[in-house]
Amino acid sequence: MKKTYKILIYALIFLGATVTGVSSAFAQKTIITGTVRDAVTKETLPYVSIFFNDTRIGTQTDIDGNFKISTNEDYNQLKFNYVGYEVLVKNIVVGQTQKVDVLLKSNAQSLNEVTIIAGKKRYSNKNNPAVELIRQVIEHKDENQPKAYETVQYKEYEKMLFSMSNISEKFKNKRMFRNYQFLFQEQDSTQIGGKNLLPIYIQEKLADQYLSFSPDKSKTVVLAEKQVQFDNRYIDNQGMKAYFDRMYQNINIYDNNISVMSNDFLSPIANSAPTFYKFFITDTLKNITPNVIELSFTPRNKGDMLFEGKIYITMDGNFAVQRASFGVNKNINLNFVRAMQIDLDFEKNVDKRYYLSKSTLIADFGINKNKGLGFTGERSVNYKEYKTNVEIPDTVFSGKKIEILAGAEKRSDDFWMKNRLDTIPEKQLKIYGNIDTLQNLPSFKRTMQIVTLLFAGYQNLGPYEIGPVNTFYSFNNVEGFRLRLGGRSTPEFSKRFYFENYAAYGFKDEKWKFFLSATYSLNNKSIYKFPQNYIRASFQRDTKIPGQELQFVQEDNFLLSFKRGVNDMLLYNDFYRVDYVREFENRFSYTVGFKKWSQTPAGGLVYSDASSNSYINRLTTSEFSVGLRYAKNEKFYQGKIYRTPIIDRYPIYNLKYTMGVKGLLGGEYNYHNIMGSIDKRFYVSQLGFTDVRLEGGYISGKLPFPLLAVHRANQTYAYQLNSYNLMNFLEFVSDHYASINIDHSFNGFFLNKIPLLNKLKLREIISFKAIYGGLRDENNPEKTNTGIYKMPTYENGMQRTYSLNKEPYMEGSVGLGNIFKFLRVDLVKRFNYLNNPEVSEWGIRTRVKLDF
Repeated sequence: MKKTYKILIYALIFLGATVTGVSSAFAQKTIITGTVRDAVTKETLPYVSIFFNDTRIGTQTDIDGNFKISTNEDYNQLKFNYVGYEVLVKNIVVGQTQKVDVLLKSNAQSLNEVTIIAGKKRYSNKNNPAVELIRQVIEHKDENQPKAYETVQYKEYEKMLFSMSNISEKFKNKRMFRNYQFLFQEQDSTQIGGKNLLPIYIQEKLADQYLSFSPDKSKTVVLAEKQVQFDNRYIDNQGMKAYFDRMYQNINIYDNNISVMSNDFLSPIANSAPTFYKFFITDTLKNITPNVIELSFTPRNKGDMLFEGKIYITMDGNFAVQRASFGVNKNINLNFVRAMQIDLDFEKNVDKRYYLSKSTLIADFGINKNKGLGFTGERSVNYKEYKTNVEIPDTVFSGKKIEILAGAEKRSDDFWMKNRLDTIPEKQLKIYGNIDTLQNLPSFKRTMQIVTLLFAGYQNLGPYEIGPVNTFYSFNNVEGFRLRLGGRSTPEFSKRFYFENYAAYGFKDEKWKFFLSATYSLNNKSIYKFPQNYIRASFQRDTKIPGQELQFVQEDNFLLSFKRGVNDMLLYNDFYRVDYVREFENRFSYTVGFKKWSQTPAGGLVYSDASSNSYINRLTTSEFSVGLRYAKNEKFYQGKIYRTPIIDRYPIYNLKYTMGVKGLLGGEYNYHNIMGSIDKRFYVSQLGFTDVRLEGGYISGKLPFPLLAVHRANQTYAYQLNSYNLMNFLEFVSDHYASINIDHSFNGFFLNKIPLLNKLKLREIISFKAIYGGLRDENNPEKTNTGIYKMPTYENGMQRTYSLNKEPYMEGSVGLGNIFKFLRVDLVKRFNYLNNPEVSEWGIRTRVKLDF
């Protein structure tokens, strides 16, 4: 919920969801449904083309021969057209909802080139000419892709347009828009998004692309780019652009998997396509040279992550895709997507091969699948000036893979008019100015302030903002009720200096806690923007549960105050820190820091010397650290609190080294701590995706247990991806360890095939986590009692903290995701160490996450 790219999207959707009604009280809407059958066999006919007569407004029947079409215009006839059958025109009644069932008569003329497979006959790949044709396309895939050449270069023009869609007249005529009707645009009501649109974002980019395949190298030179700029107080423009780029990636139909809306879809010409798709030859186009066969395809299971539509195959021996038009079935397990349309056009090169000349992807989103305010995004890309097998100097590929020319963001309108590779309507160009006007509306500003407070948790007061609001109140067994209030400065205060602070008070322990930090930006950019380059000094006096590490949420979060089992261990900490952070455009970053840490146990946690049994009130360390991180091609969206990566298929590497120095500013121990991790998402086509995390660490030196690796535990009722959800806080410590976390989502692959249950659009999830480690004799109280602490115990004297023995700690879960489109529920099982006190073998955990 901290994702700033979603603030605008969901805010505008929710804002209008309650006020959206019918398009007009006086509009005459004609709605026709029905079924098309063979006049003789009475078998249903799939993919029959249906148009309002003398128009281009149309649809087609589904695999069962059913159709639905509507219009607000006064069309009174429907035309039905299907290869091998006579064209039929039916009269309809204007302004009414009606059912029209149609019987098509077979045409006496035979088509030698085409075999029609239709109706309710049992579908089979065997002896199916449509399948044989698609297998020829698959066999010739490598010959019809850019990698068939040694080098390729071309110009690329990209345009992305996003609009509020399906806007009712009531919403359009609200008082806040009364003087701003020019913001709205109209289109044919049968198009994706409906009649009324309110464009809110546009971006354009012109670039030269260079590809070499021996060896593989690529270079993008951005010649010009521009985009609508929102107020940075509410929207992260850079992050929003990165998110849209992730959702609307380049589409290569020749790839086995096509990434759309952050999901992988199996291509209709993937190697395994005949296993998951049904194919039908539905037309032959003789007026095109060479002749082209229209091949329709549909998923075998309508709920799978598959496309449906048509591809047009050349019959000149290339078996190349000449055109493609496809979308997704309405029953697909894809959240918020009302409609999607992808169109690909190919042109013949001088060597008689076909290259992609234009790609268009339009998707309409909404809370309600069928009606109400929504959000429509359109991305179109034009490709021109193809050159193949022309030598590209090595100097072209030197430097960054993406090079933005100086002044690219400041190109004149005249430059754009001369260099766009596609025409752009004048009304779309007005969006740049219209959005500036919209943002100056007082009502719009008030709405964005409220939404930012609800979703990001901060109330902007100009140079200072208060928040986050979800930390204002919480509770625990040691502090009792805890109140906290704080905030931070904004770029309006300074683009160089940033300050953050809070104060908190526990009514049970009657202690004040507080935090102060000062940050200086070395690159004169906001410290909340990429690339970061800053130095920060901070002091924090506050509590912490040992072993609790949270991602993308504050420990003060009220909902995390509810915990299972015995939860009375707490540390009072004083942190003095100085950190330097440096990020680079290639996604490599490093941090250098110094920390003095003084910790005092509280509640049920006691520090006592293993040899003398004397209590230790305070433990102090001084340490230097260096952290390295590399995430190839990483994109992310920046929130008010966190920067959240947009998960992709590239691995993320982390390495951190920490050195403790005895005698420096009261530090009591010398030690070395090295930790490394790798995070990677694996896409498994129709079986979903797997997130894997490998982690390991080693700590050298003779140390008490608080300075060892306290393994991440979770006693809340929230499912935490990188914690052990049935491990108790401070239950296990190690001075060397290795772990693996596996979380796999099937994206509904199995549940989509169960009648009735598939209506719920649930998604199956399984996970497994294991950690193997231990203690060297010098750090194990069972082996030595000099220079270390006793392991914590419960009030009854039973041991509370352990080392991992000869077997790893293991837990797993099975879960259901996408409940109400935002909730995940897991049944978690702990597999071993069940004899430890106060442990649970089973548990139910939940997680809130919005997914497409």
